[in-house]
Amino acid sequence: MRAYLAEFLGDPRVVEIPRLLWLPILHGIVLRTRPAKSATKYAQIWTDEGSPLMVHTRRQAKLLRAVLPQVQVEFAMRYGAPSISSGLEKLAGCDDILVVPMYPQFARSTTESIRDVLPKGTRMLEDFHDHPAYISALAALVRGDWSAHGRPDVLVMSFHGLPQRSIERGDPYFHQCMRTADLLSQALGLEQKRFGVGFQSRFGPAQWIRPYTSDILARLGAERTRKVDVLCPGFVADCLETLEEIAIEGREIFQHAGGGDYRALPCLNEHPAWIGALAKIVLENPASAPT
Repeated sequence: MRAYLAEFLGDPRVVEIPRLLWLPILHGIVLRTRPAKSATKYAQIWTDEGSPLMVHTRRQAKLLRAVLPQVQVEFAMRYGAPSISSGLEKLAGCDDILVVPMYPQFARSTTESIRDVLPKGTRMLEDFHDHPAYISALAALVRGDWSAHGRPDVLVMSFHGLPQRSIERGDPYFHQCMRTADLLSQALGLEQKRFGVGFQSRFGPAQWIRPYTSDILARLGAERTRKVDVLCPGFVADCLETLEEIAIEGREIFQHAGGGDYRALPCLNEHPAWIGALAKIVLENPASAPT
């Protein structure tokens, strides 16, 4: 955990604080306390196969290979292993390489951080926040879950947060998240009062994008809402932020405030509609036809 957090929190795209100020804080304070806290959280979601994020990503790559047999597919992690450089090494014999960040909405702290470590000239997909196939896959996932478990009174769409100053500096992330939420609510035929949009995973004392998901869940609980579902459209694979922060902490916030039934919907993971959508997104990317 310490090595991973040092790489992640040491990325200037992730923490936009001057290096001379931030690095002493990171190595002198944060990395002395946060690894143990993070390890405790990971222990609650770990599987026999390992990290859920790794498990689902590996499966997604395998399924995509089956759908696109003419394309060599490799997966990598921005931080940790397998690294992006190791993934590119496996594609060394390919004439045409396309890097697809699994972040539907563009942010400099996520998507652009991948570009930072790519060889100059490598083609990279910017985002797919409003791609019809992605929206359709999300809608299919939700409808399938509702068919099995019933519709909620309110659907909360929770996206990863971002410091407010990033938006003020021109980052399109917030607007892309809202666009995704609008398109999905339309696809599901939801009235305005039947869904909400929030942002999670704040870090540090700075103000982040509002409204906070935790505040929305506390309010819905206080209003004695009978049934709430939470979906994380910005995560295409279940991970710590969805399985611990939303599924466990979110439930505690909502029900402690007086709410009723609570369900954290799974991410797209290996849903057939998502694998088909991913293949479509790859092939429709300009100049990405396999050679």
